[in-house]
Amino acid sequence: MQHLRNNIFIASWTLILLAAGVSVGLPGASGLAIAAPAGIAGSLMLVWAISMNEEPKGMSEKDISKWTPESDPLPPGAGGSVMFRVDTTLDDPIRTSILCGSCGQLEWIDGRKPSAYDCPGCGQELWEEEE
Repeated sequence: MQHLRNNIFIASWTLILLAAGVSVGLPGASGLAIAAPAGIAGSLMLVWAISMNEEPKGMSEKDISKWTPESDPLPPGAGGSVMFRVDTTLDDPIRTSILCGSCGQLEWIDGRKPSAYDCPGCGQELWEEEE
């Protein structure tokens, strides 16, 4: 069921507020006979909703394989340096996307992040790792 935890929160608070309203609106034994079970049920539902762990929905394999970062230029970095973004998949097939911040060029390469990279779109050197 989708959004079960949220629905239980809403229902529990509705029952609690209904019980409070009935206890004020119908004084005496008849009001208490209606308000007490509704208030207890609402309180138990609230505790149940708080104790639930809602599992986050993951992406499907199809969505994961089709994911690409946005290919918009990035703002300049500190001191006018060129920003870039590197994303590497964790599962097979290992692929790396490289986004050049100055021109917005997005390129995919097979494998992990290379030790040096020059943007094919603008020719800017994005990084070179020292060994």
